[in-house]
Amino acid sequence: MKLLIDKHQDLFTESTIDEQDGDLCIHGIFLQGNIKNRNGRFYPASVLDKAVNEYVSTYVKTKRSLGELNHPDTPAINPERASHLITDLQREGDNWYGCAKILSTPMGTIVKGLINDGVQLAVSSRGVGSMTKTESAYMVDEDYQLRTIDIVTDPSAPEAFVNGIYEGAEWICQNDEWVQVIEEAKKEIKKPTIAEAFAEIRRQDLLLQQEHKQRYQKHDPISDVIANILRGSIHDH
Repeated sequence: MKLLIDKHQDLFTESTIDEQDGDLCIHGIFLQGNIKNRNGRFYPASVLDKAVNEYVSTYVKTKRSLGELNHPDTPAINPERASHLITDLQREGDNWYGCAKILSTPMGTIVKGLINDGVQLAVSSRGVGSMTKTESAYMVDEDYQLRTIDIVTDPSAPEAFVNGIYEGAEWICQNDEWVQVIEEAKKEIKKPTIAEAFAEIRRQDLLLQQEHKQRYQKHDPISDVIANILRGSIHDH
């Protein structure tokens, strides 16, 4: 399966302070279905619905739904780079509204500093799955798995936002760990048959004979002089 990284349109988040425990949270639209995103991919709402339900059941409800600041190049979640904990994902139409608590980790502290200084942040999904190319878009298939939703910053050029899709690598899950599998293109070497080998030897031999013949058929004035001298010597005797 491919690692798919997508910012679903302009899903910018808002931040709030929890009055009860003082936690900083971000909330807003985290995912969108049935619309082609900037990477040319189309997530059917049914595919997202299934993936989100599995993610909520496996990670959100068990408080293991960690996200990172900016996207790594792997589906695996690195706790050392965790910046937030996704606490809720609810579907409304073709949108999924979410809430995430900013953690007191090094990356979470950076996020808090950015928000407090007025930096506009956004969220972007990270998942694995296969795609089917159509005339209008790349359709994300039913095997899509949502890995997490990361916090990202928006560069000056909108088209440049989260444009990474690691097409050169395949990922498989082994013993609860994601392993990258890179397939190298291998050239198919066709072994010649005995008849083909002898035919090639014969062809090379004929080429050498023709080259040899052409070399000695060329007119050489010095050779003519030597030949005439030799003929004269023979007649004198």
